[in-house]
Amino acid sequence: MKFGKAVFLFLCFVLAAWPLQAAEQEKQIKVAFVYAGPVGEAGWSFAHDQGRKYLEKELPGVKTAFVESVPEGADAEQVMTRFAEEGYKVIFATSYSYMDAAERVARKFPGVYFEQYAGSKTAVNLATYSGRIYEARYLSGIVAGKMSGTGKVGYVAAKPVPEVVRDINAFARGARSVNPSARVKVVWTNKWNDHSSDERASVVLLDDGCDVITQHQDSPGVLRAAEERGRYAISYNSSMEKFAPKAVLTGPVWNWGPYFVKRVKAAIEGTWAPGEYWGPMADGIVGLASFSEAVPPDVVRLVEAKKKEIEEGKLHPFAGPVKDNQGRLLVPKGKTVSDREMLIFGWFVEGVEGSFLN
Repeated sequence: MKFGKAVFLFLCFVLAAWPLQAAEQEKQIKVAFVYAGPVGEAGWSFAHDQGRKYLEKELPGVKTAFVESVPEGADAEQVMTRFAEEGYKVIFATSYSYMDAAERVARKFPGVYFEQYAGSKTAVNLATYSGRIYEARYLSGIVAGKMSGTGKVGYVAAKPVPEVVRDINAFARGARSVNPSARVKVVWTNKWNDHSSDERASVVLLDDGCDVITQHQDSPGVLRAAEERGRYAISYNSSMEKFAPKAVLTGPVWNWGPYFVKRVKAAIEGTWAPGEYWGPMADGIVGLASFSEAVPPDVVRLVEAKKKEIEEGKLHPFAGPVKDNQGRLLVPKGKTVSDREMLIFGWFVEGVEGSFLN
């Protein structure tokens, strides 16, 4: 009788503890990240990796892993497949170029959640994510417009895809909002992360009289070229002032950590659902790096005021009137470039000098 009671009490204890143990095991899921470039000390993959570290800090039971510098296509598919086979529950594909690979692997592993950066394809276990970095680009354009003495601003751009074109346009709109005669000259490198190409493109712009230059690149080559010439620069992706402290004024930055935490929590809790997230600056996913001492207080106050207006929905970087760089009115006053149009941007706004072929 006593033995039976002891067994009964033991079973009650085990059954009571089992949900807690199961919950703890559930929290200890594995999350993988596929990076297009090296993590390094700055740039696109660096910003994503900072988000990965934030995830580990906020959710200590989560184990993460990453592979850097993964080419698109078969290589990306192989890496994601390996992660899925090794039991990773959430996989972040951090480059637009991974979209097709992510879709194929997602079909093979319906029990794994895939998060694809800026893709146009979704499925029951495939979501897309991005942030409205063009809002921060607009603000950095205000800084450039205010700090340029010549009104000639340079933009070293990687590839003429809609995202890059959208950012160039937002930057130009910001610069011309404070200096209507400002011109933004674009030079393409056709590479995302190549220090020497970035420097060569920067020299072209600096030789042409640009006294402020910015970039859609991973490397700090643009910033260093500006500092060598005694000019100003605006960085991108992550805070980069340490590479050229005399040149860097500020720069649009990504803050992926909170998004990663939110989505992994959803996977743990069983509430993860596919979608197409394009987060605004108000969500904190995009913003500006700190201002250097070279930026006057009145410019800082102006940018902060405009930032608040954007976050409150009172200011849109592409609110009409919007003309293209041939002078044609494409968006009248009272209208705004729609999300759909922004996602396929294939033309430059007024003030941008450059073509889509270099």
